Order: sequence, then C-alpha cells, then structure tokens
Amino acid sequence: MYDHRKLGRELGIFDTDPLIGAGLPYWLPAGATIRYALECYVRELEEQAGYRHVYSPVLGKRELYETSGHVTHYRDGMYPPMVVGTDQLVLRPSLCPHHAVMYRSRARSYRELPLRLAELGGQYRSELSGVLGGLTRVRAMQLNDGHIFCPPDQVAAEASAALAMIRQAHQALGIEPARYRLSLAGTAAKYAGRREIWERATTILHDVLAEAGLPYDAEAGEAAFYGPKIDVQVADSAERETSIATIQVDFYQPERFDLRYVGADGGRHRPVMIHRSIIGTAERMVAHLLDRRGGAFPPWLAPVQLVALPVTDTEVPHAGRLARQASESGLRADVVSDGSLAARIRDHRLVPYRAVIGKTEAAAGEVSLRLRDGRRLPPMTSAEALARVARQVRAHRADLWA
Repeated sequence: MYDHRKLGRELGIFDTDPLIGAGLPYWLPAGATIRYALECYVRELEEQAGYRHVYSPVLGKRELYETSGHVTHYRDGMYPPMVVGTDQLVLRPSLCPHHAVMYRSRARSYRELPLRLAELGGQYRSELSGVLGGLTRVRAMQLNDGHIFCPPDQVAAEASAALAMIRQAHQALGIEPARYRLSLAGTAAKYAGRREIWERATTILHDVLAEAGLPYDAEAGEAAFYGPKIDVQVADSAERETSIATIQVDFYQPERFDLRYVGADGGRHRPVMIHRSIIGTAERMVAHLLDRRGGAFPPWLAPVQLVALPVTDTEVPHAGRLARQASESGLRADVVSDGSLAARIRDHRLVPYRAVIGKTEAAAGEVSLRLRDGRRLPPMTSAEALARVARQVRAHRADLWA
C-alpha cells in the first residue's frame, strides 16, 4: 500500500513547511517537472478539441461572487474578504465567475458558439486544518478548468465530447475509474436555481452517461450548488474514493450574469454553461498517481524518462553522449555512474528506461535497455533505442513498450 504523503517527499515531488502554512504544499523539481508535463499534455488535448486558453486573476471583488452565488451558497469554502480601499477582494474559490465575465465582455453571436474556454489556474478553499492531507486536500490548488458556452440544443453533444476527452486523458495516465457518479441535489438550502432547470440538466447528464454505455450511481447531495454533475471517482491504494474529473451542466449562472447571444432569428437568447475538468487539480491527480502506482509514472510523465548507466568509468563518455542525444530528442535523461551497477539499477527502478552501457555496447554504439517492469531488451543502436522511446513518449502511452 502506497501513501503519497510519504512517497511524494521521498521522491522529491513536494513538501510542506509550517512557515508557509498547512495545506499549502510546494512543488520540488521532480514534482514541477511532472506538473509541467501534465499541463502541456492537457493543453494540447484541449487545443485539439477547439478550446481557447485564457488567464484570469486569482482575486475578485466580493460582488463577483455574490453574482455567481458563491457568497450565498458556498461561503464556508471561501476565505474572508480583504479590504483594499473601498473594495473587498476575495481569493477565488473557483474560476467559473471569471470565465462568465469573459464571455459577456462583448456581444456574442450564435455563429461563434459553442465557445470553449480553458485555463489551468489557481483557486483557494478555506479547508479546516483537520481535513488537510498531502496533496489530496489543500488550501491552494491548480485546477484544470474549462467552460463551454453553447445553445441548449448543443449541451448534450458538448458534454459527451468532454466525457470522451476525460476518458482519453485517463487512458494516457493509466487511470482506471472506480465508478461514475451522477451527483444530484439534496434537500439542503445550499442548492440554487429553479427545480425545472435542475431536472433538465439532470436529464441531459443521464442521457450522456447512457449514450456512452457507462454504468453509474446516482447520489443525492453531491451536486454543485448551481447544477448536477458527472463525477469520475477514483480510489487510492486503501480504496478511499475521491473525485478526479467532472462535467457540470449549469443553467443558473448564465441567468445570474445575464449572459446572452444573438440567435439566427435576430433575438437575444440565453446560453448554457458547461463546467468540465479533465484531470481535476494537479495536486489531486499527482496524489492519485502516487497512491496507485507508487511513483511509477507513465513514461511521458516521469520526471526522468531515461537514465544512462555505464558499467565502468570507461563507458562514461558514451553514456554522456547518449543522454545528450536523448535530450535533443525531447526526452528527460540523466547519467548515473557512481556506485555499483546493481545499486544504480535498484536506485532508479522507477525510471521507465534504463540504458546499460558496457564495453561491448560502447564499441558497437549500442545500448541494452532495461524496462521498469523488469523486461530486458536485446542490444540495439542508440539511434533506434532513442527513436522508439521518443515515439512512445510522444504518443502519451501509459505502457512502456509497443
């Protein structure tokens, strides 16, 4: 059983310090590399799907969150306002109000819908100290967020496309969902909006899951305050569940922000807002991968993808050339020559590809690759080995060799 709180520190991925504060982890070099690779992959995936990337401030006036409904329905999860002059500024608990304001920054036509906005940005939650833990429950997080603004007749197709993108990304990450959850409103007053828009949104999400052929559990009391959602649930090594991705249909906030578009009939119409996150927060995603895989990240995500291991000092120059060639191929590579070969192999057991270079390989310009899963490949030229590894990495495959 793995514990990401212990393993993440041992592997130099993240740490915390009382001087910074509880629930405020910082990313160490290995973790920063993983996070950057994750962000690049998701950004590329979103661009291919027609998203436009934006940046927005992590602060907003209190009035912004009064309009969105967060102050009324999500106050306990927000930090208190900071008084700056005559304004009260709030660390944002979510990105959606900012994206709603971006949408209404100018007049919109039906011809430019669906409008898909995406951002990997910071958000802040006022979590109680008793629930904080490692990267799973934190007070500052980087969320892979996206919002689709579309006419009502496009909602089902857009939600289905978001679900397909989630499944594609999770396959690349080697993630197996524990289950899919249709999260519905409960009886508490924290839910906003008219009953009919909740029923409409729930029907859409039910149909999306049914069309995808995915079994799911419907659970009351798990919805966002503005609408129902599909949550992708994953389990850690102790079988504790958490949500790692989500799709939410929101009729409420477009009304609150008075979002409009000009339709084909020349009239002004209300768009629907779809919230979706492909990988959730970077913190929770990395925590899950550590808990399930013990630091054995998919090759494209590993902080070091290839390590060159010369058998003796004589082969060190050849190992250095191999590492430089790997870097030129876009791979993250290193050379390790100190200690016995057996110890170096053991110490780098989480690196996907270990290139052992002995006297014979150096003379022939070859390498003998040892894969993380224990397989040993026959000697091959350095060029062939690097080409195959780079191809595997560029394809964002979760397995080691194809």
